Amino acid sequence: MRKSLDQKLAALRANPDANVFILADAKDADLAWGCSSPGLRRTPNPSGSGFRSMSEFREQCREIIAQGMIDILLASTSTHALLAHKERLFEHSPVTPAIRANDTTDVWRGRGARYRDEPSRPFATTYLEESQWGDDPLLWSNVRGQSRRPVVNLGLYSMTFNNQVDPDLDTLAAFKAFRLEARAKGFRYFLEIFPPNVSYREARLRPSEVPGFVNDQIARLLASVPAGMRPEFLKLPYFGTRALTELRNYDASLIIGVLGGSSGTTHDAFKLLADAQAAGARCALFGRRIKDAEAPLAFIAAMRAIVDHGLAAREAVRFYRGELQKQGIRPLRSVRDDMEITFNDLSFTRL
Repeated sequence: MRKSLDQKLAALRANPDANVFILADAKDADLAWGCSSPGLRRTPNPSGSGFRSMSEFREQCREIIAQGMIDILLASTSTHALLAHKERLFEHSPVTPAIRANDTTDVWRGRGARYRDEPSRPFATTYLEESQWGDDPLLWSNVRGQSRRPVVNLGLYSMTFNNQVDPDLDTLAAFKAFRLEARAKGFRYFLEIFPPNVSYREARLRPSEVPGFVNDQIARLLASVPAGMRPEFLKLPYFGTRALTELRNYDASLIIGVLGGSSGTTHDAFKLLADAQAAGARCALFGRRIKDAEAPLAFIAAMRAIVDHGLAAREAVRFYRGELQKQGIRPLRSVRDDMEITFNDLSFTRL
C-alpha cells in the first residue's frame, strides 16, 4: 500500500501551497520519561501503579494504526521491533512507521534527572539497521544489495542549539556524521530543531530573540546540505505566525512542521494546530496531547477535521466533547475550562 506520507510529500514538493497536511503521533516517550512514559491511568489498578504499562501504551498504538488517520507513527526502536517487525502492522496500512534516530541529553527527563540543566549533547542509543532490518546483525549485511525494502526507514533526528560554541559544534559534528550514515544506508529522516534548553542567561538570549535564533540556525545549517540529503520536513516549536512565515518566505521548498508540546486544554491544542496551518505549516507532530487525551482516537479525528476540512478550533472542541459523550467518557475538564487558552507563541521557548 502506498503511504499517505509519500503522497503528501510529493504533492507539497510539486506545489508548496498544496492543500494537504501531514499528521504524526509521537509515541517515543520511553526515550525520555522512563516509567511514566505511557501516561497516567484513568482507572485504578490492582498493582498500585499510577502509570499505564508499555503493553497498554502499545495497544493504543495498535488502535491508532488501525484507525489510519495519522500519516506517521513515531516510536522507539523497541516498540517498532514489535509493531513493525514482529506484527507487521504497517504492511497494509497507509501509516508510515518512524523511529527516533537519536536521543540527545536534553530529552533525558526521568525522575530526579538534571541533564536538562546542562547544554544538550548529541547521542544515539539505537543503530539505524535495527530499525531497518530488525535485531539480527547477520541480516544487516545479508540484505545489502538486495531489492528488499527496509521495514522501518524513517527517523526523527533532533538538534538543540544553545548559543554556546563547544556544545553546538558537537551537535553539528554529530549531525554531519548522521547524514553520511543515513545516506550510506538509504535512511530517510525528518529534522527537529529545539530552542536552547539552558536558561536565557546561559544562552545569552532574550525570550523575544529565540524564534529568530532558531530560524537562523535552520537556515545556516541547511545551507551546507545538498537537496538530495535534506530532511523530508522540519519539526520545530510554533513561535507564532511571524516566525513561521519568515522561515517559509526564506525557502518555500521547506516543508515546515510544528510540535504539540506539553498537554494543555483541548482548545489549546486545536487552536495551535489551526493557527500553525494558517501560517503555512504543513505538518504537525503531537505526542503528549494525544496520549493524555480522554479518547485519543476521537482527538485525532478532530485534528484531521481541522486540517482537512477547515473545522474551527472551538467547533473542534465541541466535536471532540460530543464524541466523549457518545462513548460515555467523563471529560477531565468542564466545558468552560476546556475552552480556555493558556498557550502563547513563546510557550515553547521553555519546553
